[in-house]
Amino acid sequence: MTGVGPDVRATQPPLPRGKHARSLTAPTPYNSPMTTLYIDADACPVKDEVYRVAARLGLPVVVVANSWIRTPDRAQISMVVVDEGPDAADDWIAERAGPADVVITADIPLAGRALSKGAQALHPAGRVFTADNIGAALASRAIGEHLRSFGEITGGPKPFAPADRSRFLQALDAAVVRAMRRAG
Repeated sequence: MTGVGPDVRATQPPLPRGKHARSLTAPTPYNSPMTTLYIDADACPVKDEVYRVAARLGLPVVVVANSWIRTPDRAQISMVVVDEGPDAADDWIAERAGPADVVITADIPLAGRALSKGAQALHPAGRVFTADNIGAALASRAIGEHLRSFGEITGGPKPFAPADRSRFLQALDAAVVRAMRRAG
């Protein structure tokens, strides 16, 4: 089982890696009744916004990535470095997220897995993934992958805009309220 701990600085030993890594410092926030914010962090443009909301509400944040990412030096923010691999961070988050949690990810399959565990799932651009829209999102993703496999140029995501950041903050506040109600 992989553990979490505070941000690892250059003066500290390297963060444990792999499936059986354990934190050297902080207790694990996952699988607790308190709402936890999980960030699929490798390409997440709204990490700072999540940190601010978490600080305001006193919620733990778990930043999960394939390599070390600088995070604020706060006790409630933990960094988890998982093994290299296409879905290692997704697997780690999906195994731990529960009904009282919020998962921030642009990865549609991870959002679906989080929803199946009862967690809230948000796209960094502020789109809320729900049981009603995840099927269509997964189908659109599959169609895009199929077209790209034939050499079709499907275009990429729109550039991240200030309106996306604002929409994300509104969606995050609403998701945290829903998750906290579930936490009791």
